[in-house]
Amino acid sequence: MPGGGFVRLPGGSVVVALTLPRPSVEGAVGAVKGGITFGLAGAAEGGNVRVLVHAVNRARALTRLRNLGLRAVYLRGNAQPPTPDEITAVLHHPDGLLWRSAPDRAAELWHPIRALLG
Repeated sequence: MPGGGFVRLPGGSVVVALTLPRPSVEGAVGAVKGGITFGLAGAAEGGNVRVLVHAVNRARALTRLRNLGLRAVYLRGNAQPPTPDEITAVLHHPDGLLWRSAPDRAAELWHPIRALLG
């Protein structure tokens, strides 16, 4: 996986940020029936996305993504933790799951995770 990190908030919860290849569409190269994979087709369609998850702990944050069909999501290390702006964005969103294209485009807003997957 390209990169990611996390920040533990004062209340005990965490914000996990992951930079992942854009998920491929069903039937494309690297796609798997019944799930979403990150493969060559995803990289060709639009590069990487930055995904933010707010959860009780790191394991639950990754479980939330896996339950949405992102099976091969792992957090190794803390090389790219979320920025203060990213933390603010995910804390103010009711679902606690956001994404946008990476590298950051100044004009692009954060999107709900369903806009990426569905």
